[in-house]
Amino acid sequence: MRRKITRIFIIVAVLIAAGLAVAFYFNNRKSGTLPLKTSKVDTGNIEVYVTTTGTLNPVTLVQVGTQVSGTIAKIYVDFNDVVKKGQIIAQIDSTFLAAQVKDAEAQVERAKAQVNQAQRDLNRIKELYAKNLVSQADYDQALTNYETALAQLKSAEAQLERARVNLKYSTIYSPIDGIVISRNVDVGQTVAASLQAPTLFTIANDLRKMRVEANVDEADIGKVKPGQIVYFTVDAYPEETFTGKVSQVRLQPINVQNVINYTVIIDVDNKDLKLKPGMTANVKILIEKRENVLRLPNLALRFKPDPADKRFAKAMEEMQKRREEFMRRRQQEGGPGFPNQAPQGQGEQRFGGFPGGGSPGGGNRAIIWILDENKNPKPVFVRTGITDGNYTEVVGGNLKEGDEVITGYVFQTAAGNNPSTPQPFQFRGRTPF
Repeated sequence: MRRKITRIFIIVAVLIAAGLAVAFYFNNRKSGTLPLKTSKVDTGNIEVYVTTTGTLNPVTLVQVGTQVSGTIAKIYVDFNDVVKKGQIIAQIDSTFLAAQVKDAEAQVERAKAQVNQAQRDLNRIKELYAKNLVSQADYDQALTNYETALAQLKSAEAQLERARVNLKYSTIYSPIDGIVISRNVDVGQTVAASLQAPTLFTIANDLRKMRVEANVDEADIGKVKPGQIVYFTVDAYPEETFTGKVSQVRLQPINVQNVINYTVIIDVDNKDLKLKPGMTANVKILIEKRENVLRLPNLALRFKPDPADKRFAKAMEEMQKRREEFMRRRQQEGGPGFPNQAPQGQGEQRFGGFPGGGSPGGGNRAIIWILDENKNPKPVFVRTGITDGNYTEVVGGNLKEGDEVITGYVFQTAAGNNPSTPQPFQFRGRTPF
């Protein structure tokens, strides 16, 4: 019962506080005295990333199979064992295969005997044919028998070679230097070689060199190029960031839930062997970077003054007049009302009708608001470059380092403590991107 009363008391207190806060906000808004939240323009780095996920895999992964059927007699390696090229890793029972070799050897001996017999018959017929004691047909038949015996000998020798090769295939060797990451058979298990050889082992060439296979959306793939630096994390080491480099952008499209993706191959060093095959990597591909550039918070680009705020009234009225004058001059010249390029020095007039407008995207123009030396709001024209989502590069305009830009309204509780910017009343106008 006491808990229930306490819970009700807390809910009522929160509702009262929220009501007072909303009332205080609208009261301040009405009077135009709501404090402004500002931030200073500074210099720093801006990095733009394409984010995605991928899977870690060895650079070379070989699946070792068998070309003959039989029962696994011996296994010489296990998971995580290091192997050398040519090392015996398994043995298939060769009893049946050895018997096939002996049978093929006997067939060769039989074929040789038949060749010798046919040779003797041919020699005897030749002598009789020379004395006209046998017909031409008898001679031709003897010659045919001899040639047939030779062909049968060659066939028997081929069968013997095939049997010997199959016997050799009963011993499984490692095709590369590497480490065994998968063993799919046990001693006594029967394997059947058909059109597709069964996989007995999977061997990775060198886990000190790995790669991430990441799928990048078609909207971002044009920004990704070989040689770009990549940062990624894995769930096994959430506090550690690994680096890599884009080595390949594959052209084969992949349809994932009706979205076209392309595979990007990222080379990764794994000298300490922390990274394991199959791990999921959270990838950030660095596609663009600016160092020591003038930048401003993206909040300043999204800020739009409250029409009821009298502190902005004079500046906004002046901007509107400039806009109308510019439009009138353009119409008198016979040009469009909104040219693609504003005349030199008229950037503010071009955007005069859009206080707080503009896009944080690269190469755009925008109007931001700063506090002048008298702490009065003042509109400033800027050209923006790249953005990382938090800061945007300033590539032109009337803005310098240290200028105080307006980023929003500060909301204070009725008691005047803990100034903050509330979610419902923080910004008016554009939705943050």
